[in-house]
Amino acid sequence: MKILMLEPFFGGSHRDFALSLQATSRHRIELLTLPDRFWKWRMRGAALHFRAQVDRPENYDLILATSLMSLADFAALCPPSRPPLAIYFHESQLTYPFAHWRARDHHFGFTDITSALAADRVWFNSRSHRQAFLEAVPGLLQRMPDSRPTWVTESLAAKSEVLHPGCRFAPGVGGAAPLPPKWLEPPLIIWNHRWEHDKNPDAFIRALEAVRQRGVPFRVAFLGQTFRRVPPALAAARATLGEAVVHMGFEPSPEAYHQWLARGALVVSTAIQENFGLAVVEAVHGGCLPLLPDRLSYPEIIPPAFHADCLYQGEDDLVTKLADRLSRIADWAHLARQLSTAMEGFAWEARIADFDRALASAAAAPGAGKTP
Repeated sequence: MKILMLEPFFGGSHRDFALSLQATSRHRIELLTLPDRFWKWRMRGAALHFRAQVDRPENYDLILATSLMSLADFAALCPPSRPPLAIYFHESQLTYPFAHWRARDHHFGFTDITSALAADRVWFNSRSHRQAFLEAVPGLLQRMPDSRPTWVTESLAAKSEVLHPGCRFAPGVGGAAPLPPKWLEPPLIIWNHRWEHDKNPDAFIRALEAVRQRGVPFRVAFLGQTFRRVPPALAAARATLGEAVVHMGFEPSPEAYHQWLARGALVVSTAIQENFGLAVVEAVHGGCLPLLPDRLSYPEIIPPAFHADCLYQGEDDLVTKLADRLSRIADWAHLARQLSTAMEGFAWEARIADFDRALASAAAAPGAGKTP
């Protein structure tokens, strides 16, 4: 098939997703993109930009968009002969937990709803994301003073599915036994999440301080994408943790980044928002033992047999399990190897068959764009 993909925020995980899908799919996927900045303006205006770039939408079998744009606006501007539309939700403005200094603009949540309604197929990157989205829809609609469209949630549930994204792993990484020094030196903890409040760095720093007070040695590498505004806990991390911090800042080189993951013994998340968990999948595949909250998407990406060892129930449980893993790190090497192998199921080569089937099904959808 010939598919047009519209990516209004072409950077980071969005960029990797688009390029990997294009490279591995058996379908022919053309990309139209905008740089990853000004997300609010992307949601307002990307549809108008993309519509001007597409002379003949009917030449495609399917148009696939991601969620930082108004697909409803794009659909309204297309001729009746347009092909079916699909949308992939990496994130949602309905469910994103805004920091206390930011007020939520409900217009963007409503844009997510109308984009999903305009699509013939709606895909979410995890079951927990789909569930959170559908649970949030009625709450926003209740804010309407009258004429509430109570049919919306049922309509969206009927045409929405879950498609876990694929991951691009470094060649030759994963599944092999870790090198002995990794498990004998003070263990290296990896924190490779975005430097934003929704990843809850405050709780992570508190856990590290509590472990250090117990006299348990460790090292920590702070990786992940950084932004202009740095959360206070991360800004003070070097002063708080001293020589235990061996790296502080975004690592732009993929090779160097994967080397850090290979050196890591544990990866920890304290996130309050995580729609899939690409950073965790990468680290676990690289050989890191995970300690993750027992919520969000994490129970989906960690096989059930490993939940008791890898998921925690609140900060006290995190501190207890983290101190134990650090103190007996060599005892956990076998589990890390098993989990590394399990993550192979998220490789793009393993995931692409599901995507190709979903794309073909969406193209055959009897949507509004189908001509009689």
